[in-house]
Amino acid sequence: MAGLNAEHINPFLIAATKILKDMCFVDVKIGKPYVKSTDFTDDTLVIMIGITGEIRGQAMIAFPNSVACDIASKMIMMPVAQLDELSTSAVCELGNMIMGNTATIFSTKGIGIDITPPTLCTGNVTFSNNYSQNICIPLIYDESRAIEINVALKD
Repeated sequence: MAGLNAEHINPFLIAATKILKDMCFVDVKIGKPYVKSTDFTDDTLVIMIGITGEIRGQAMIAFPNSVACDIASKMIMMPVAQLDELSTSAVCELGNMIMGNTATIFSTKGIGIDITPPTLCTGNVTFSNNYSQNICIPLIYDESRAIEINVALKD
């Protein structure tokens, strides 16, 4: 399995912190990256976006449902108590914005990538791949709320 280096991870983190600040008015603290299985529980909303081009793989942005509601509330500027079509659409669009900015950052480094439309997953779900480890980087805000950026890439 191929590993990832900081040059592969940093564009995701730069894009995510910028979009969360600009669109949700949230300042995040970047947690320590770690290798994580891609098993998600039924209390999690996962946005999966494929990556093609000079680097291939997938990115998964995982939110506990309560955090997804909070982020959606900030995006649509009205309270969201439970996930519905409008709130999940907002969170998917957030994933699109993060990944679009990530692609732009990679392009400034001379690396061309394209992204797939987001796939929204809920419930107990497991993803697997055999080309790379999944690296998880938590983005923490409000002391204990966390969004996970999961990246599995191959040059």
